Amino acid sequence: MSVPGIVTATLDGEEIAARVSLGGDDELFITPTRTIVYRSDGLLSDESADDYPHDADRLTLSEGRRKTKFTLEYALEGEHAFTVPSSVTDEVLHPVLAGVLSGNGITDPGETVVKTYRFSELTLIITSERLVKHIGGAVWDEDYEEYRFEDVTNLDFEDGSVATQIVLTVDGRPERIKAPNEEANDLRERLKRALFEYHDVSSLEELNETVGEDDDDASREASVDFGGGVDPLDADPPDPDDGDRDTPARNRADAQSTDPLADSESDGTATASAGRQSNTNDGVQAQWAQSGAETATRDDSDSAATAATADSFFEETGEADTVDGTDDPARRAEPVTTEPDPELIERLEALEAAVERQNEIIEQQGETIEQLIAELRQGR
Repeated sequence: MSVPGIVTATLDGEEIAARVSLGGDDELFITPTRTIVYRSDGLLSDESADDYPHDADRLTLSEGRRKTKFTLEYALEGEHAFTVPSSVTDEVLHPVLAGVLSGNGITDPGETVVKTYRFSELTLIITSERLVKHIGGAVWDEDYEEYRFEDVTNLDFEDGSVATQIVLTVDGRPERIKAPNEEANDLRERLKRALFEYHDVSSLEELNETVGEDDDDASREASVDFGGGVDPLDADPPDPDDGDRDTPARNRADAQSTDPLADSESDGTATASAGRQSNTNDGVQAQWAQSGAETATRDDSDSAATAATADSFFEETGEADTVDGTDDPARRAEPVTTEPDPELIERLEALEAAVERQNEIIEQQGETIEQLIAELRQGR
């Protein structure tokens, strides 16, 4: 297929890496350094060829019913934009984004971009050597994250009713990415295939066995890091309605600051709540007598702490009632001997992922507001 003369002159000796038809005789050409948009002669316009360098700091899409606007932002030149029919948005985005990644030195020479996925404000790019993730209104800018295949130590998938969660472990740290089920299968297979080819394996089991960490290292890490799962029973479980992942530590700090007698307790262990309302021996004895806990002593502090934690856990999971239908506090305080509810764990992990995503979006919005303020001040 011939290349229009005006495009050949614009190429300046560069090779064409890809080309996409924009309808009629209009075309988009991709070179290693630029995107060239060719417009043929029309009733209201002459033949033209405009080029857009790939060293842009930001790439944004504005999708309409009939047209999609591609905007590239540069540090010195500002914004440059071109439009394409909405029907070819994905066909154009893939090579343009590949060029931008190469132009910014994110991908190496010879590295190929396999596939680009957009899920609302999440963009995922699979290359032959890494997974690139970007969250925000733009398709890509400098706030991207990348996970190199050489650093991957495990790959797993968790199926859900609406979305599939990809668990990509990088240097021992799991990175969770959710994809809608209608596109999750394609993403799953392409990511697996890219990792298989990179590590020269043929199955997921072989991949995890090849790149997995040593058992000794994993066991040592597990002994000190509880990850994003349910906290151990000697810590306050997080409230699902509270997005703060530091809730247990914060609750302990709040309890310590609001207890007027906290500084007077030498060992800091749990005691009956009624023993904290007086600093005199008479007041303490009266409170103990009133609560009916005459036999309680500080030697029982460990069991009392366990009971309080178990009570908090039961309230969290809705299992406080006893088998016979009673709600006896003494029976509710028995230590938990069963595993935590898997559904609760899944809810907590989903909440954590949602909070992280919202925090990233808020940061993006804050940066955009600061940029707008700076531009308004410059325009005065």
